Amino acid sequence: MFADIAERPIVDAASGVLTIDLTALAANYRLLQARLAPARAAGVVKADAYGLGASRVAPALYAAGCRDFFVAHLGEALRLRPLLAGDARLYVLNGLQPGAEAACAEAGIVPVLNSLDQVDNWVALARARGITLPALLQFDSGMCRLGLEPQEAEALAADPARHAGLEILHVMSHLACADEPDNAQNAEQLAAFERLAALFPAATPCFANSGGSFLGAAYAGSLARPGLALYGGAPFGGLPNPMAPVVHLDVPVIQTRTVPAGSRIGYGGRFVAPTQMRLATIGAGYADGLPRHLSDRGAAWFGDVRLPIVGRVSMDSIILDISALPAGSLHLGSLVEVVGPHQTLEDVAEAAGTIAYEVLTRLGARYHRIYR
Repeated sequence: MFADIAERPIVDAASGVLTIDLTALAANYRLLQARLAPARAAGVVKADAYGLGASRVAPALYAAGCRDFFVAHLGEALRLRPLLAGDARLYVLNGLQPGAEAACAEAGIVPVLNSLDQVDNWVALARARGITLPALLQFDSGMCRLGLEPQEAEALAADPARHAGLEILHVMSHLACADEPDNAQNAEQLAAFERLAALFPAATPCFANSGGSFLGAAYAGSLARPGLALYGGAPFGGLPNPMAPVVHLDVPVIQTRTVPAGSRIGYGGRFVAPTQMRLATIGAGYADGLPRHLSDRGAAWFGDVRLPIVGRVSMDSIILDISALPAGSLHLGSLVEVVGPHQTLEDVAEAAGTIAYEVLTRLGARYHRIYR
């Protein structure tokens, strides 16, 4: 699939080639939709579609059958609205800041209401205009991040006048441990959510995220919100990944050299060459989203050969130990694999002591992007 990348010149960026496979993205959506049916699978396209370009990703998901799209902020939804057909539904996970209600309503965007203040503000607009406004209502089922606390949900349900003027399309909550299928908190949150959802029987449940989409029908509700899994990330840690890879990252060599034993390599000189070594410097670093914690821990690949990172990751460059390659294998412009068939997002994240979400969303704008 990516065989021709090594022959493709980098025409508009020096830091690498980021290939985004929209066919794989669509296949992942269809796999999730088939697994979740009869529930609908939404597409979470917040943070510029996890850094991959919402203006390309959201239309590709729409073409694959997706009609529900979640973003974090109203500005993200406003930018996406003109790019999608009128039957696409856009939801704002963080709800609305005071004063943003009119712009949201006029664009036909649906807020997730996370607090009584947000409920009151959205209701006030509905009453002022004499209309009914759609909304999602979020409960905190045990994550302590967003959503009405149980006593607030109970009070709201007991006071229908307070939410008169709203059409609550779905009630929702968010799983804290869905990537750990055996974690007891999943069942605890499900029980808490089901109890709160019963307070609003006219609204259907929206509960599962990527991991939750694989926990069974009880978690699916009527609308699920997969995110990372759409982009090829593993829904569960430590288990086989059923999703097709969407992202491939290659970075070019800037320079190669041979250094004698005792040479201090990289910032701080903390890595000292134990023997004579051959090195390659590649043209991407932490400014391109490759974490500094990959220093002396991560790697790149050339063919089937692993090339360890030596020394600290710099802002715009990384030094690799290429001693395992035959001399002359790499030269100016050669591309090495940073994410691809030999090294997944999860592999990079594990080496950096972080999660695949962070690696994916930090991939920088300096890469030359190819959409397939």
